[in-house]
Amino acid sequence: IYTYKREMNFLRKNITPAKEMILALSKIESELIKESSHIHFKELLDNINQAIDTSETYREILSDQLNIYHTTISSKLNDVMKFLTIFSVIFIPLTFIAGIYGTNFDVLPELKYEYSYFIMLGVMIILAFGMLLYFRKRKWL
Repeated sequence: IYTYKREMNFLRKNITPAKEMILALSKIESELIKESSHIHFKELLDNINQAIDTSETYREILSDQLNIYHTTISSKLNDVMKFLTIFSVIFIPLTFIAGIYGTNFDVLPELKYEYSYFIMLGVMIILAFGMLLYFRKRKWL
């Protein structure tokens, strides 16, 4: 797309001065330019105007194609960012819980309870599944 766009810009840069040159030649009254040549200048001017219009149309089409490409890439990036955000939203609270219970303090009331490890794992699993269900309900996942 960029190559074609560069070519269209090159054509436009070269066609525009040609149009001005033909306009100037058609208005000059000189002995070197015959009156019958003015018809050809007008025809050439029409051809140049048509070429300019066509090149502008192609430039617009190429710009539209480039915008579509950028929109597609942006949409894919948004999907990846959404996945990473959901992943982090699920694992940050779990990491926080594991960090609290991973500390080396002697005075944690839950440490003396026989089933505290299983309760902590259960809470973490329920929290993770609860967030997954919430995300599915909201159609984020």
